Amino acid sequence: MTWTIANAKQQFSEVVRLTAEEPQAIYNRNKPVAVMISAAEYEEFKRWQQEKKQPTLVELFDEIRAALIADGFENGLELPPRTTRPNPMVDDPHYWDDEIA
Repeated sequence: MTWTIANAKQQFSEVVRLTAEEPQAIYNRNKPVAVMISAAEYEEFKRWQQEKKQPTLVELFDEIRAALIADGFENGLELPPRTTRPNPMVDDPHYWDDEIA
């Protein structure tokens, strides 16, 4: 069932009672503005939302940091110098000359 804001305010108890059967849409000037759902549906939504939640970048880095510490790399990993491709900032003595000209 759909309700206008005015009707929903006047018959709030009825709107709440009907949410046990199905979600109740509330409209303002023929545009949907809210939907009331039962507490059980809300809990189901919250569970679904938690399952679908993607970890943040900070959480992912925290996991990596914890794994490195657990493996004995408290001070980080030693990375060898890059040798697979030239670095124009270091390897080309005329790099800055080209940029200035």
